[in-house]
Amino acid sequence: MSSHHIVRDDQEPALIIANGASCSDELLGQLLEWSPIVIVLDSAIDRVLELNIKVDVVLGDFDRNFDAEKIKQKQFPIEIVHTPNQDKTDLEKAFDYLIEKEHKAANVVWATGRRADHTITNITSIIAYKNQLKIVILDDHSKIFQLSKTFEKWYTANTIISLIPVGKVTGITTTNLFYPLKNEELIIGHRTGSSNHVAHDGIMKIEHLEGDLLLMECWD
Repeated sequence: MSSHHIVRDDQEPALIIANGASCSDELLGQLLEWSPIVIVLDSAIDRVLELNIKVDVVLGDFDRNFDAEKIKQKQFPIEIVHTPNQDKTDLEKAFDYLIEKEHKAANVVWATGRRADHTITNITSIIAYKNQLKIVILDDHSKIFQLSKTFEKWYTANTIISLIPVGKVTGITTTNLFYPLKNEELIIGHRTGSSNHVAHDGIMKIEHLEGDLLLMECWD
């Protein structure tokens, strides 16, 4: 696996590597190529070091036999950030670090799969940082991000689109989805917009009035 830092004007998202299921080398390589900074959660650092990735920051509470000297020997220079606060997950601490450094966006990999509780917590943490950081969670089967009140994007026909409310979302209206919504509401645990798909090649539009709505672009 190659290193990173082919950056244009420092506008590319940072990359955070969590400790869920691994993604493909292809996806990871694409993200590394344009990432201005790579942050690895301490629980994943041994897995990452095996891939020969240049890491800028390793961050966490260091509660799993963390060996700072070994990491320094394999990665130099590297910033080691101890974040012992048990009221936040290590992923949330990584978001806080990026906000403090005035980054505006982050891609996250290895944040899904493995433990379901970690997957749910990681995905919904997007909402808590919606006003501070543009967050996209990616794996080999999906791309997950929060929608603004009006969202438009060109898609090919049959692209799988899932709309997942975090809480209650009202006034949802869609254009160019096979199962359209017209001023409707979705409520987590009661009704979601899972496994819809784009009807025709072209612009797909989603509008909503209130609430936090996640979009998942999915593929098998």
